[in-house]
Order: sequence, then C-alpha cells, then structure tokens
Amino acid sequence: MKKLSMADRIMDGCIYFLLISFSIITLVPFINIFNKAVSEEWAVVSGQVGLLPVGFQLETMTFVITSATFLRSFQVSVFITVVGTLMSLIITALTAYPLSKKQLKGGKILLVLFVFTMLFNGGIIPNYLLIRQLGLINNVWSLILPSMLSVFNLLVIKSYYESLPESLEESAKMDGARYGTILFRIILPLSGPVLATIALFYAVQYWNDFFNAMLYVSDPKLKPLQLYLRDIVMDASNLREDRKLDDVMNVTPEGIRSATVIASTVPILLVYPFLQRYFIKGVLIGSVKG
Repeated sequence: MKKLSMADRIMDGCIYFLLISFSIITLVPFINIFNKAVSEEWAVVSGQVGLLPVGFQLETMTFVITSATFLRSFQVSVFITVVGTLMSLIITALTAYPLSKKQLKGGKILLVLFVFTMLFNGGIIPNYLLIRQLGLINNVWSLILPSMLSVFNLLVIKSYYESLPESLEESAKMDGARYGTILFRIILPLSGPVLATIALFYAVQYWNDFFNAMLYVSDPKLKPLQLYLRDIVMDASNLREDRKLDDVMNVTPEGIRSATVIASTVPILLVYPFLQRYFIKGVLIGSVKG
C-alpha cells in the first residue's frame, strides 16, 4: 500500500472536514424539526427545543397522520409518484435508445431540440393555458404529464446506452433480432443501475413537486402531500379547528408543521436504501462515455 504524503493527508483531512460539515448542516434542521414534532407543547411554544427533544409525546404526530386531509393527500402523492415514475422511466428509456444511434437520420437535430427545452420554455401562463385547453385543470394527470420527460435524465440514459459495446447489438442482429428485441431483451436488462438511479430522480421529483399542483389544482381532494404541507406551513391553525378539542390539547401549530414535514419526508427517504447500491454506479456510468 502506497504511503500518503503530507500534502495528500492534508487534502484528505480537508475533504473529510468539508463532508462532515455539510452533513451536519443538512441534518441539524431535520433533527430540530423532528424534536419539535415529539416535544411537549410548552417546550415548543417557549422555543426551548433544540438538538434534543424536551419531554416526549406522539400526540402531534398521531394528530397529523390520522387527519383525513393528510391521508387523502398522501394517497394522491403516492399515486402520482408511482404512476409518474413508471411512465417517465418507460418514455425516457424508449426515447433515449434511438437517439443513441449514430445511424438515426436527423438524430442530431432531434437532440438539439430536446436540449433547447432545457434552456427555454413557454412560461407559466402559456403552460397553464395549454393544460386548460387539454381539459386537465383539477385533474390528477396535470400533475404527471407536464413533468413526464426530463431531458437531463434522457441524456444520462443515452450516454449509458452509448457506453455499451456495439458487439452486443451486432451479434444479436446476426441472429435475426430487431431493434425492439435488442432493446427489451439485451439493452434494458443491462441498464439496471442507470434505470434505478433515474427512477429515484423521477420519484423524488414527483414526490416533492407542489408548484404544478398549486397552478392546476384547486379541488382539495386532488391536493398532493407537498401542497397540503405548504398550506399547513402557512396556516396550521385551520387543521386544529377541524378536530375535536380533546384531540388538540397537546398540539400546537408549530408542532403540526414539524410533524407534517417529518411525515411527508420519511416515505421518500425510505425508498433510497433500496436503490443505494445502484445510485453511484448508475450516475457514473450514465454520465461518462467509455
């Protein structure tokens, strides 16, 4: 094993210090919000909750997750995330395959058009008018269709396809396989890491999106969890008014906000461990050709 020089050790120390510092900066607000969600009412109101909870109670968390509005919004978000991720992944994978072929006529022009949309778009008002003309206002599909294809994710998958050996397809063509067979039986099975990574990107995007819902949805039954969270952050007292007095004895607006943030963040965090082993490999392979 090669012995590190003093300069290398200093550099490694600086890198570790920066990574640990950024991790702490990221975790401290989340820990504080969690502590507010489980601390006693008087401690939350008086601002005594810091990095450790003061007392312990689950009334606030139970109050939030048993709310009919929360459960309805949670179901909407789960539907949008699951269906949107599957549809986006299928469309992105299918679109990237022909664009990765040099023999595709007009392929460069199509690629330029896709990249152009990363830099320019019609704007909020034209997009709203388009959704309204399509009859998608107050429709759950208005939260899926506008975000179905990410050009960045498309380029990542395209680069991954281009990194695969051409001999795989050539041998399949010699056996009489067509492009569809090659894609579904050879290319996609080999693309597990990058597809899992892109699936995580799409899932986080759909789960966290509230802007489209704010524009296109006014029906309370169709509000996703993030839009519900926005409403709670703006005015948590409305939720208290909808419940019985006995249910809100140890519940404060600040505690409701904190508990809602935790309840809306934990589900998407639980997805990451299942895709972690693919994440780094998928990003590196999909972003560097060769």
